[in-house]
Amino acid sequence: MPHDGRARAGVSQLRASGADAADTDALPPVPEAAAGERALAFAGAAMAAVYVPDAGRQELRLAETACWTPSDHRLPERLALSGGSPAACSVRTDRPLWRDPAEQASSEGGPVPGAEVPLGFLPLGTEGRRQGCLVVVGTSADGFEPEQRRFLKRYADAVTRMLVAAADAPGPSAVLGPALRSLRVGTFVLVPDTGLIEADETLLSLVGITPADFDGKADTLLAHALPEDMHALVSVLEPAPQAFGRRELEFRVRGPTGEMRWLSLSCRVVVSSDDRPEQVLGVVTPTSVLRRSADDVSRIQWLTAALDDATTVRDVSRVVVTALREPLGADRVALAELQGDRLMVTVLDPPQPDAWPETWRAQWRTEWPEAPISALPTLQLALRDGRPDLWPAGTDFEAGLAGIGGGGLAVLPLPARGRVAGLCLIGWDRPHEFVPDERSLLTATAALVGQALKGAHEHDAEQELATMLQRSLLPRRLPQLPGGTAVARYLPARRGLQVGGDWYDVIALSEDRVALVIGDVQGHSAGAATIMGQMRTAVRAYAVEGHPPDVVVAHANRLLVGMETDLFATCCYAELDLEQGNTLFVRAGHLAPLVRHPDGSTEEIDVEGGLPLGILEEAEFPMTAVELTPGTVLALLTDGLVEAAGLPIDEGMQQTRTALTAADPADLGRMADRLLGDVGRREDDVALLLMRYDGMRTRPIRAGWVVWRLPDAVMHARRFTARTLRHWKAEDVADAVLLVVSELVTNALVHTQGAVRLDLMLRGDRVRVCVSDSSPRAPAKPVIVDWESTGGRGLLLVEAMSENFGSMPVAGGKQVWSEIALPPREPAPAEPEPRPARGSLP
Repeated sequence: MPHDGRARAGVSQLRASGADAADTDALPPVPEAAAGERALAFAGAAMAAVYVPDAGRQELRLAETACWTPSDHRLPERLALSGGSPAACSVRTDRPLWRDPAEQASSEGGPVPGAEVPLGFLPLGTEGRRQGCLVVVGTSADGFEPEQRRFLKRYADAVTRMLVAAADAPGPSAVLGPALRSLRVGTFVLVPDTGLIEADETLLSLVGITPADFDGKADTLLAHALPEDMHALVSVLEPAPQAFGRRELEFRVRGPTGEMRWLSLSCRVVVSSDDRPEQVLGVVTPTSVLRRSADDVSRIQWLTAALDDATTVRDVSRVVVTALREPLGADRVALAELQGDRLMVTVLDPPQPDAWPETWRAQWRTEWPEAPISALPTLQLALRDGRPDLWPAGTDFEAGLAGIGGGGLAVLPLPARGRVAGLCLIGWDRPHEFVPDERSLLTATAALVGQALKGAHEHDAEQELATMLQRSLLPRRLPQLPGGTAVARYLPARRGLQVGGDWYDVIALSEDRVALVIGDVQGHSAGAATIMGQMRTAVRAYAVEGHPPDVVVAHANRLLVGMETDLFATCCYAELDLEQGNTLFVRAGHLAPLVRHPDGSTEEIDVEGGLPLGILEEAEFPMTAVELTPGTVLALLTDGLVEAAGLPIDEGMQQTRTALTAADPADLGRMADRLLGDVGRREDDVALLLMRYDGMRTRPIRAGWVVWRLPDAVMHARRFTARTLRHWKAEDVADAVLLVVSELVTNALVHTQGAVRLDLMLRGDRVRVCVSDSSPRAPAKPVIVDWESTGGRGLLLVEAMSENFGSMPVAGGKQVWSEIALPPREPAPAEPEPRPARGSLP
C-alpha cells in the first residue's frame, strides 16, 4: 500500500489552520473521478482491465483499461482462452487467482508487468455464463490484503452486472467506472488538527447529507451517527499514536426519514515528518460491500438490519448468502422453502450447476431445482428435530447431498411462528471445525432467517395476487396494426401493494385508424385499480362508438364525476390515421407525449391540455393535430417513469428523451426495456406505450357518394358503383358488389331517417362497401325466413356474397360494411413467336 496519501493516492491536502477553520466556506464535493481513484487506491489497485471473450469464444480480448496511478504496465491485447495464462485459468475454473511478484516471474502466457507488483485475476460471469476476466494490478509488493481481496471480488461482481446490462447496447460501453459507482463507495480525507474533512458526494449520500448542506466539518457528519457509536468515531477523528495503522469499524447513522442504516469504515493515518497524524484517509461503504466485524454480536446486528430491509424471498436469499458464505469461509450456501412435503430451493450460491450434486443437476428446472423431503433423510431428520445439525468432514451422506459439504455440512432448520419455514445448507470443501460459539451463532441466524423467510413468502404471495389483479385489468395483447407496431410495458410500484392506477390501451377503430390511450388514476390501492379498470373500459367503449377524441375524453370525464369517488385520473388520448399519418391528441392533466423522428431527434409534443378527469363535469378538452412521418416513434408514458423523490420531472423527461434517441427503433420491445432502465425500488407504478408509425404499404383507393332520399336513389348509387368499378378495373366483381350496394342502400333508406352515405374502397385484392346512416341500431338478420315472408332475405344475400360482413358504430350512427374478394388475375399469355414462311431457310 502507498505510504504517502497526498502523492500516491491522488488525494488533495486540506489547508486550514485552527484559527480560521470555523470561517472556512463549505468545501465543494470531490469530483467523481477523483473519488473513484481514492477508493481503488485504498483497495491497493493501481490499474484494472477487463477481458471479454471474442466472437468465437476462443480468445480473451482486452476491452477496457483504467489506470489510477502512473504506471508502465502493458497488458496483452489478446489471450488464448485455452492457454495457461492466469486470466484464462480464472475464467475456466470460475475462481479468482492472486499472484505475488515471485509467481508472476515464473508465469507463462500471462500478463507480466515489468515492476514487482501483485496481480489479481477475477472471473466475470453469472448463472453459468462466462463474461470474461477482471485483471487488477496492485501497488504493494506485499500483495493484496484480505479485506482488499474481498472488496475487489465485490467490484468484479459489479463489473459483471455492467457487462450484462451493456450486452444490449448498440455500441461498446465503459463498465469499470459505472461498476465502481454502483458499489456506493464513499471516500474522505480528514485533517485531525483542524477537524475539516474532504468528502465525496457518495459519502454524503450514505450519511444523509446533501452537498449544499455540508460545511466541510467532521462534526456535521458525526451529528448523524447514533450516540452509542460516537466514541468509536471520535477515535478516528483524534487518532492515538498506537492507532496509526489500518482501522476498521462499523457504525450506524440515522437517515433523513428516520431510518437506521449500517455503514462500514476503513481508514489509515498518514504521518508527518514529526510523527504527528497529518491526514486520515478512509472509505465508507454500506455493510454489504466491505467485510463486517468478526464479532458475533455485530454480525447478528447487521443481519437483523439487513433482513429488516428484505421484502421478497429473493431479497432474503441474497442477505443469507452475504451473511454466511464469506464470513464463515463456506464454499456453498443453499436456501430452500418448505412447501408441503417438498423443498423449493430459492437460492444456490455459487449458481453454477456443476457445483452441486448430480441428482440436482438431473432435475434442474428453469430456475432452481426442487426435491422431496423423503429423498433426503438427513434433511428430514433436521426438520423433525427442529435444531441445527453440524456434520463433520468425512460424513457419508445420501446421493442427494453428496458433494455439498465434504469438509463439513451445517443443516439449519428455519423456525417461524411455531413451524419450520425452510432449510439452509452451508457446506465446506476443506475440513471445517465447528466451535461451540459457531453453533450459537448459526442457531440465532436460523431463527432470524426463518422469520424473515416466512414474512417474505407472504409478501410475495400478496404481491403475486396484486399483480394478477393488475394484469387482468390491462390488455392481454395488443392488436396487429397494418401501418405500425405497438408495444407496452407495465411495472408495479415496489412499495406497499403492487397494484396501482396506471393503464394503457390500443384500440383498432378501423382498418386505417387506431387510438392510443394511457392514463393514471390517483393512488395505489385496490380502489384505484377498480377505477382504472372502469375508466379503461369506458374509454374503449366511447372510442369504438366512433366519437372523436375530444368527445371520448369528455364522456369519460363525466362518467368519473358521476362515480362519486374522491379519486381523479389523468389521460392522454391519440387517434392516428395509419394511411396519412395525421394524429389528433387530447391531454387531460397528463404528461405530454414524446416523439422520436426518423433522424433520431426527439421532442415533447406541445399538446394543449385540459383538467384531469373527475374534477369538473363540464370541462373542455381541446384537440391538437400533429402529422407523423413514416419511421416516427410515439411514446406515451406515466409519471412513475420520469419522476421520483430524487428526480425532478423535467430532468426525468430529458433522461427519457436521451434514452429514446439512443435506442434502436427497429426493435420496439428492446427500446421499451431501455427506456425503463434499472428503475430499482420504484415509488410509483410505470406504464409505457410505444408505437412506431411505418405507414401503410398498400394505400387504399377511395370513392364516396351521398345518397339522396329520392325514388331513384338506389339506381344512382348503382350507377356510381359501376362507374367506380370500371375505373378501378374491377368489373369481375361488379355483379356481387352491385347486389350488395342495392341491398344495403335500400335497407338504410327504408329503415332509418337522416343522411345516408355510400363509400367504396379498393385495397389489394378486396373491394369494401360501406353504407353509413344515422341510426345506432345494428341491422338484425331474420331468425326464420319462409315462403310467406315479405322481407329479410337481403341481409342473408349480402352475407352470402361477402367474404366478411358486419356493422360498427360511428359518430352519429352506424356503418354497415361488406368485403368482396377480387378473383386472382391470370398473367397475360406470351405472344407466340412468328413461324417462318414456307420454303425459307431455318
